[in-house]
Amino acid sequence: MEKIPRKYQEAINIFLRNELMRSSDVHRELSKSGQDMSLVTVKRMVSDMVEAGLLQAIGAGRSRQYAITSRARLFSEIGGHDYMALDPDERYGLSGYNFDLFHSMPSDIFLDEELHRLEAASVEYRKRTIGLPQTLQKKELERLIVELSWKSSKIEGNTYSLLDTEKLLLENKEAPGHSKQEARMILNHKDTFLFAWNNVMHFKTLTRTNLEELHSILVKDLDVDAGVRTHAVGITGSRYRPLDNAHQINDAVESLAKAVSHMQTPYGKALVALLGISYIQPFHDGNKRTGRIMANALLLANSCAPLSYRSVDEDEYREATLVFYELNSLMPMKKIFISQYEFASHNYAVKKNP
Repeated sequence: MEKIPRKYQEAINIFLRNELMRSSDVHRELSKSGQDMSLVTVKRMVSDMVEAGLLQAIGAGRSRQYAITSRARLFSEIGGHDYMALDPDERYGLSGYNFDLFHSMPSDIFLDEELHRLEAASVEYRKRTIGLPQTLQKKELERLIVELSWKSSKIEGNTYSLLDTEKLLLENKEAPGHSKQEARMILNHKDTFLFAWNNVMHFKTLTRTNLEELHSILVKDLDVDAGVRTHAVGITGSRYRPLDNAHQINDAVESLAKAVSHMQTPYGKALVALLGISYIQPFHDGNKRTGRIMANALLLANSCAPLSYRSVDEDEYREATLVFYELNSLMPMKKIFISQYEFASHNYAVKKNP
């Protein structure tokens, strides 16, 4: 993909705050922000942004207005921390599901320099996994599973420490002072990852079937209904409200599956699945966990390094997720994904041959 020119970013930020605008409105807002541009220049820029697929023209003549497109939303540069510092009722993001989002997803979502970083990390990862003794591979797999299960659970509020997680998964010793639910969440991560590991060819792309399979293992014995939900769910601290109609949820999952299958790289497949499952919230609970395991399943199926998220900041991760919910920008999570992929390629030596 090509990077959105910097001169358009300020205009995109303005459109994110306003549903419909005339060129004169854009000129006024840019002037307020200190941009010294004539109305003629702004009109030309708006026209160029329409040509680039970043804006949509609505109406004709003097009544013509413009709206931001899903493509512009996806690649808008948003500071997740600053945006999420606003109270939910003060935010300017979307409150409902964007039906155009996955249909508008381009097949290449990484810049050339980003792909170069990811591919370089994959080369290093594959070199490190060549000819590993089976005993060492087993230990490396155990370490990855422990760290993934710990951090993914911690993102969801689980209070197990890394050491307690290791004892639970390797010695079957539950930590005192913690609930059975917390232990079960962590154990289910291990079982779900191993299911993906042992059925790697089942995850060349995302399907409704393999999505539900992962989810059912992740929520086993956690008092969570399996299968696509039939009732509304809310998201604490967010103005976004996911779909509440089972038919629409199923359609959204199909749209996501098509978007994933059209991605040109396994990194694109993994990132879109990670965000998309969280965004649709197809299940009553466990959606973000399912997204993280699905992303890893897709990476493994394409001979790429799986992510543990060990070094990710939980608040930054949550902020990036909420920015995607409300503004549909994948940029904050893309930065996290790239850094975590590089971390994984440097720190783990586990490879499953498809």
